Amino acid sequence: MARLEKVGEVTHYYTRIGVAVVRVTAPIRVGDRIAIKGHTTNFEQTVESMQIEHEAMEEAKPGDLIGLKVVDRVREGDIVYKVVE
Repeated sequence: MARLEKVGEVTHYYTRIGVAVVRVTAPIRVGDRIAIKGHTTNFEQTVESMQIEHEAMEEAKPGDLIGLKVVDRVREGDIVYKVVE
């Protein structure tokens, strides 16, 4: 059974480009399976790409503010979890 570890929180969402801005609270990397949950948000996806200051990164660490391409709409305050098998 997979468990969820909180890795960040959505601070902003750009509708046109489908990118969430996430304040990172635990390490996250490209290839990780994540779940995003909130009042009306609930989906899983694999991290395909993330950017810090418009520069592609493989890994983000606590305190980073990242741009994360998401497959569905998210909202400010939604929690980002890493799915741990």
